[in-house]
Parts: sequence; C-alpha cells; structure tokens
Amino acid sequence: MFGEFKEAMTKEFEMTDIGLMTYYLGIEVNQREDGSFISQAGYSREILKKFRMDNSKSINTPVECGVKLSKHDEEEKVDPTFFKSLVGSLRYLTCTRPDILYVVGLVSRYMEDPTTTHLKIAKRILRYIKGTIDFGLLYSTSNHFKLEGYSDSDWGGDIDDRKSTTGFVFFMGDTTFTWMSKKQPIVTLSTCEAEYVAATSCVCHAI
Repeated sequence: MFGEFKEAMTKEFEMTDIGLMTYYLGIEVNQREDGSFISQAGYSREILKKFRMDNSKSINTPVECGVKLSKHDEEEKVDPTFFKSLVGSLRYLTCTRPDILYVVGLVSRYMEDPTTTHLKIAKRILRYIKGTIDFGLLYSTSNHFKLEGYSDSDWGGDIDDRKSTTGFVFFMGDTTFTWMSKKQPIVTLSTCEAEYVAATSCVCHAI
C-alpha cells in the first residue's frame, strides 16, 4: 500500500525518495528491528554548549522532590531574555522527553521576572539532561494495542495562587504517544478534588 501511494504521489508531484527518515527538525530517528527510536541527543548537546553547561556535573533527577517556587522570590533578578531563551530551548526538548515536562512547565511560569532561584532550577534540568542525553522514545513494533492512561496531581502546588498541577501520560501498548503537565484552571479544596480534576482531564483527552 505504501509503495502504491509513493508511485501515485510521484506521478502527481515532482518528488525524490531519499530513503528512511533519520532526522527531522532536530529530532533523530533510528529505524531498528524492534521499532523506531526517536531522540534529541544532538539538540541536547547544542543547548548544553549554548548555555555553557556542557562541562557541568550531571545529576540524577531534573528537580528536587517537593521544591516550591514563587513569583515573589526576593533573590537577585536575572536577565529575562536569557532565561526565556533557556526555557524555550528546554520546552522544545519535551517533544521526546516527557521526563522533564513537569519541571520545564514549572520554570516556564517565571519567565517574565526570573530570579537566581528560578535560574538555578533551570540549570539543574540541564545537568540532568547531560547525564541522560541519549534518552528518547521507542515506538515498538507490537500487536498489543491496548490503550492505557495514567494521571496524577499535586494539591495546591503553586504557592502563589494555590492551584494544583495535573499530569498524565497515555500508552498504546508499550508505546508512549501523548503526555501533559499543566496547572489546573481552578483552585481545588482537597487532594480528592485535585485528583478528580486530573482524572477528568485525562478521560476527556482520551476520548
């Protein structure tokens, strides 16, 4: 079927077959026997070099457990343009790295008026990336197509507006294909309510 499609498109448009995809918009595609592995290792090295973190010491986690940030942090201010550039680079990396999605979303809340505290958290992400530079996603060849989803939330995690954060991930068989980490639109009054809002968001996304 794929061959017929290529033949039909070649007759209609001027096209060149350059073989299997290996690279697309900073995303590396490795076609393997067990599936297609996508990563952004090269892009990761570029941003580490760009922000002078290529010689930094790697770390095992992207953020410390239970860390709390605030817009009213009284630490020294940092250049917003530099901070936005750093966070923007990290946001593109979440295309293949759901493991950093939560903390990248966290530092994204402080791009307008960042402080040294916020910058320290962002640089910690880079140190984590340095030690996990080859991480990515494997889209395996499998006949197991069961849809599975997982959701979770904190409660009142944002100390400025007391809103909670929802996170979810969906699998089709063994393959991760969509994920999200986002602050909830309302202020929940209990952990139960926060989990209910997260589950509802997850179900709506699945439908």
